[in-house]
Amino acid sequence: MTPAVLEALLDARVAKRSAVLATDLATGHQVLMLADAGTVAAGALVPTEALAAEAARARRSDRSGVAEVDGRKLFLQVFNPPLRLIVVGAVHIAQALVPMAALADYDVTVVDPRRAFASDERFPAVKVVREWPDEALDALAPDGRAAVVTLTHDPKLDDPALDRALRSEAFYIAALGSTRTHAARLERLGRLGHDQAALARVHGPAGLPLGAVSPAEIAIAVLAQMTQVLHRREAT
Repeated sequence: MTPAVLEALLDARVAKRSAVLATDLATGHQVLMLADAGTVAAGALVPTEALAAEAARARRSDRSGVAEVDGRKLFLQVFNPPLRLIVVGAVHIAQALVPMAALADYDVTVVDPRRAFASDERFPAVKVVREWPDEALDALAPDGRAAVVTLTHDPKLDDPALDRALRSEAFYIAALGSTRTHAARLERLGRLGHDQAALARVHGPAGLPLGAVSPAEIAIAVLAQMTQVLHRREAT
């Protein structure tokens, strides 16, 4: 590995940017491909469209391995940042969902400007952002390894978060509420400029239809659906 590739890889890891290191198994030549905007770190291996496509597949599947690209055998080593979960609403369901998601190796952030809810006592050892959801989502910048779940039932909090999430590459977007509530929510988001394809990204009511009732059961349903969406995406 050249000093330039190593430095770029370390910078990507510090910045929590996804990267794939491609190594030609015959020559040892390498190139580091970064996820954002198709940028490529310097290396002796020349990237091609086929290599970029294979790197994107490896990144989505989160699995390193050998691939044959342009007649060459390459080892694609994936360096992905942790999956992230942004929970809007420091409510009872969030108290159940946060530790479950942490067990599934998500880096969890809870967003809620209501300090009575978003307290350290209710969410110990969890990153809590006490800002309005639109400002928080702008700063958190959800990407393709982030999920956004809104739980407040309050359009003043949920809608701005969903609006920002739909303008991002978040792999999972979901909102709590009944079917009727969700229909009204989609109508409001449509008025904000989101088309039908975008609105279809919002899972509502949030979670798989398990018949969940208690906060813990609802949290299980949400995490199960989030896992399902993640791995279905990885398979494509």
